Amino acid sequence: MEKFVINKKTNGEFQFDFIDNKGKVILSSGVYTRKLMCFKGIESVRRNSQDNVKFFRKTSRNNETYFNLKAFNGKIIGVSKMFKDRFSRDKGIEALKKKAPNASIEDRSKQSFKLICTSSYNMAG
Repeated sequence: MEKFVINKKTNGEFQFDFIDNKGKVILSSGVYTRKLMCFKGIESVRRNSQDNVKFFRKTSRNNETYFNLKAFNGKIIGVSKMFKDRFSRDKGIEALKKKAPNASIEDRSKQSFKLICTSSYNMAG
């Protein structure tokens, strides 16, 4: 099942990924200083993924393809993974369009925090 996954980075910032039904990351966000802004970013992906003109199809220097999803203000909301070809990239875009509006949100930020605390404690102890 497709979902958005929120993680907390070691520096305390938040980031989300859109994961497909095979567990592969399709789109990753930038970082947010507050979790609330991360949730707003997810809502922006849900809205803007329904508008084809918000997808900017790109090719890297080594000929891998990817896309950026932009908001109405022109800011990048998320960047896709690298795809081997245009066909695969376009399938990723279609999956995001179709599944993002109703995808669940899994908040792993609390788990990340617990793992960091446990690791720090065990190293010090």
